[in-house]
Amino acid sequence: MARGEINVRNAQAVPTRAASAVYVTLAAQVLSLCALVIFEQTRGRRLTAQLAAFGGRPQGADAEAVIGAVTVFAVLMMLVAGTSIAAAAAYVTWLVRARQANDRSAATGPVAAAWLVPGVNLVAPAVLVDGVWRGARPPAGGRGRWLALLAGWWLSWLTMLALVTIRLPLSTSDGDLTGVGVPELVCAVVAALLCAATVRELTALQRAGRTAPAELVLERTPHSGSFGHPGLQKG
Repeated sequence: MARGEINVRNAQAVPTRAASAVYVTLAAQVLSLCALVIFEQTRGRRLTAQLAAFGGRPQGADAEAVIGAVTVFAVLMMLVAGTSIAAAAAYVTWLVRARQANDRSAATGPVAAAWLVPGVNLVAPAVLVDGVWRGARPPAGGRGRWLALLAGWWLSWLTMLALVTIRLPLSTSDGDLTGVGVPELVCAVVAALLCAATVRELTALQRAGRTAPAELVLERTPHSGSFGHPGLQKG
């Protein structure tokens, strides 16, 4: 049996559906965040001042508009949280299946640890993704391009993380609702686009790797004659 055939049988199918789920959830996350930023920029400060004037408990006819704005804000916050959780779940699912597409015995534990262990999650996820790329038998000469794409995605993600954990707590003291603004939105868009690009690159690479071993097996199979039986070959 050809080595390429053994590799195909020991690996799972390319996770194209899981990759599509990553694209959809990332797009939903960006759209919901964009809506929140627009609300923050157009209504945030005024709503904060109105809530302060009402003592946090709007009452009477004059408070109807404030209650409506608070409801919209709450819905937007739930959408951002929900789509972020969905995007994270979709990405982790894709990464687990992408690793198993290279090796069926690949464990799921390292993926969970890479994203959940503090400190480790600043480096390990990118290392795991690079491991998937190397395990997918990439063509020669593509290493530099891949590393540039991977580094761009991870640096944009770390930048967005720094803005959320460092800048936002300081911005909320200026009278904003959340502090989320254009810098966070730009970083989120860039990170989402580059993340989708890495997923697309790996999915295409694994799909190509499934085709090549199959062609190799066919080339090593004896040519068949009538009805596909080697013994009936024409002389």
